[in-house]
Amino acid sequence: MGMQNHLFIQAAKAEHTPRTPVWLMRQAGRILPEYRKVREIAKDFKTLVKTPELATEVTIQPVNILGVDAAIIFSDILVIPEAMGLNYEMEENKGPVFPKKISSAKDLNGLHVAAAEELQYVLDAITLTKKELNGKVPLIGFAGAPWTIFSYMIEGKGSKTFSAAKKMLYTQPEFSHQLLEMITQSTIHYLKGQIQAGADVIQIFDSWAGILSPAQYSEFSLKYISKICDAISQTPKIVFAKGAFFARAELNAIKCDVVGLDWNMGINESRALLPDKVLQGNLDPCALYGSLHDVKRETIKMLEGFGPYKHIANLGHGLYPDTEVDKVKCFIDTIKEYSVSKSFASK
Repeated sequence: MGMQNHLFIQAAKAEHTPRTPVWLMRQAGRILPEYRKVREIAKDFKTLVKTPELATEVTIQPVNILGVDAAIIFSDILVIPEAMGLNYEMEENKGPVFPKKISSAKDLNGLHVAAAEELQYVLDAITLTKKELNGKVPLIGFAGAPWTIFSYMIEGKGSKTFSAAKKMLYTQPEFSHQLLEMITQSTIHYLKGQIQAGADVIQIFDSWAGILSPAQYSEFSLKYISKICDAISQTPKIVFAKGAFFARAELNAIKCDVVGLDWNMGINESRALLPDKVLQGNLDPCALYGSLHDVKRETIKMLEGFGPYKHIANLGHGLYPDTEVDKVKCFIDTIKEYSVSKSFASK
């Protein structure tokens, strides 16, 4: 493979590993002072995302500073709607906002299925990051799940309920499927472009999976995630559907390799419902607010829960921005120390 540390790739392929690999969602971000310095240079978030040299720098920072076993390209899930023709803005301390949102079928006239080349800045960042990593660790590419992207495009901003987006599923299901299909095809193009640029693994983030009913999730989200997984065969695929505890058996049936668990998904139950998948996760990010002793205890408890099964250690969601760096490092170091001392052969 020509890679110094390929534990993450091996684990994603359900191969034996001498220890559990670890990486973190949102590992490149505000917890690191080094990131904040680069952020000041960029002035704003979107400039950072769209400048390959800066995106590369912050992608690699957690590899060098925290010692994680994989890098994840620094970008945003909302680059897809922007490439499709719907611009977004990132407001400080508020999150993403769409000056114009999609509210009816006629609004689709202003959108198109995006080609990978329309997100060339992300592809360039991947190519540059691969070069700078020089085989140190694998690189993860990613995209948002179609339902999550749809939610922002309809709602126009973040929401606790995404009631406007959910309303559309009830009142305009045909239109909803049409937009979801456009997002899906754009995402397939985008992820194939990421893989061609050098991404070793791809992850699909369904951040708002848990606000749908099981029936709606099956029809309006999982159907489209499955289409993406069917279309991507070159790399291992991870699906992280936060809150979709009810869909674990269905997730076992789609063509992905790894399923990410949030902290509300019990390990034993998940193993029973997902027997064919590698599991990723799932420590509560708030556990890292505890003392170093507490962090180590909770991390070991998580590792013991997963036992000898193929597992990629992570949190059950992204790192919170006020998490202390030494607590994150304790989480990572505990996993490495525990895994080294653990006898896989005896399991």
